[in-house]
Amino acid sequence: MKLHYMGKYDGDPESLPTREHEPDYVAFKEPSAEKLPLIFNLLSAAIALAFIIPVSVSFFSDYSFIDKHGMLTFMLIIVLLGILTFVVLLPHEFLHALCFKGDVYMYTSLSKGMCFVVGPEMFSKSRFIFMSLLPNIVFGIIPYVIWAIFPGLWYLGVWGAIGLSMGAGDYINAVNALIQMPKGAKTYMHGMNSYWVKG
Repeated sequence: MKLHYMGKYDGDPESLPTREHEPDYVAFKEPSAEKLPLIFNLLSAAIALAFIIPVSVSFFSDYSFIDKHGMLTFMLIIVLLGILTFVVLLPHEFLHALCFKGDVYMYTSLSKGMCFVVGPEMFSKSRFIFMSLLPNIVFGIIPYVIWAIFPGLWYLGVWGAIGLSMGAGDYINAVNALIQMPKGAKTYMHGMNSYWVKG
């Protein structure tokens, strides 16, 4: 993997790295670049809510933390965990980048609350799905499962819920690959969009 940090994304899909299209390529059926930020943010909010509710119910069934430290401390910790999600944006994308074998390009678009990596490399279906989901496993599923086993570690539950919510676009990519790519097909990115070809 050779990572190139490209800085702020200028919003022009034509400026992103591309790969020469393979013969008989098929475009993924996916949202347009204009609709992506809205879809990602709405899906992220829904995921965060769905996973934070069990943590909240569990936490508020035992008031021992608030009894010891007060509601203000609890709220400050929640705010701090929310702020830390922005700190995790780059490590999240770095985990995606680690799954590439060649050149991969990282962009930021903080005004739209997102960072992303793109690269023109060819992926197998399974490697593309793994690449899409790896950061969500590390920053979302693992801490959330630890909380589920040890409910006293409620902050890991909150962190896991936030981490899971950050992967909205990743889940769309993984689902697209699962349902649209036939067995043995390979996929590649061309700018912001993904395409598949038969293996």
